[in-house]
Amino acid sequence: MSAVENLEKILACGEDSALLRFALGAEYLKAGELDKAIQHLGIAVTIDPDYSAAWKLLGKGQGEAGLAEVARETYRKGIEAATRRGDRQSAKEMEVFLKRLDKLG
Repeated sequence: MSAVENLEKILACGEDSALLRFALGAEYLKAGELDKAIQHLGIAVTIDPDYSAAWKLLGKGQGEAGLAEVARETYRKGIEAATRRGDRQSAKEMEVFLKRLDKLG
């Protein structure tokens, strides 16, 4: 059974958390299933608005899906979340990703 199948099984059993949604989003992102990745990562940041790693992956997925403006807003929110948590590394990474998107137009 794949990681996605295992995680989906856990979700189907009624367990839900930001960490589970993050893990699902990350696995779907690796598999190139951007819609599913964005869906799960969006739920992760709804459950835990300060989950900076989820904001970062959500922005990445949105950018890869061609949703540049949505990704910009996601990175801005992610930078705010990372700053609130004192997660300077994630904030800096998202600032770099945001600048790259801005350069692309």
